[in-house]
Amino acid sequence: MLRSMALHTIVTLTLTTPALATSPAAQRGKIFARHNCARCHSIDRVSQSPLKIAPPFRTLHNRYPIEYLGEALAEGIETGDPTMPVFQLEPDQIHDLLSFIKTLEH
Repeated sequence: MLRSMALHTIVTLTLTTPALATSPAAQRGKIFARHNCARCHSIDRVSQSPLKIAPPFRTLHNRYPIEYLGEALAEGIETGDPTMPVFQLEPDQIHDLLSFIKTLEH
């Protein structure tokens, strides 16, 4: 019984600790992504993007350094896809979104 309780505690801590370890900026970035990006992009570590041509956020670091996205987001990110809205974010929003995207790299 004691061994079972200890195992349950370890599993619970393992499953909940990553969420608790996420920085406030990354948490705000996730909320922004959920409200503004998740309609087309996968914003987690496993699912496919709802829009097949929209790259999952977890793969963005394979395409270019995430820090380079900051300038594009500040100036108004535009892509060749006419369905993607033009986003122009404030510096704090950029920091939060990039902090979140970096959590998906691992």
